[in-house]
Amino acid sequence: MNTKLTLRLDEKLIKSAKNHATISGKSVSQMVADYFYLLDIKSLKKPAQLTPIVKSLKGSLKDTDLDESDYKRYLENKYL
Repeated sequence: MNTKLTLRLDEKLIKSAKNHATISGKSVSQMVADYFYLLDIKSLKKPAQLTPIVKSLKGSLKDTDLDESDYKRYLENKYL
């Protein structure tokens, strides 16, 4: 069953979407439906597998006092 959905978008974006739809031979509604379908598929996929190096590093800082501010300070000292 199809149901109507109203979107409020910038006029330039709508023109661009309609132009793209014409070029691709689809309606804007079909393009939006395809996008929502892709979002749904991505949410069902398993997370990416970790590489062996990342697996070995995962959790290595768990029992330390380091936090995000320490990392930012490190980057500032390194690059500034």
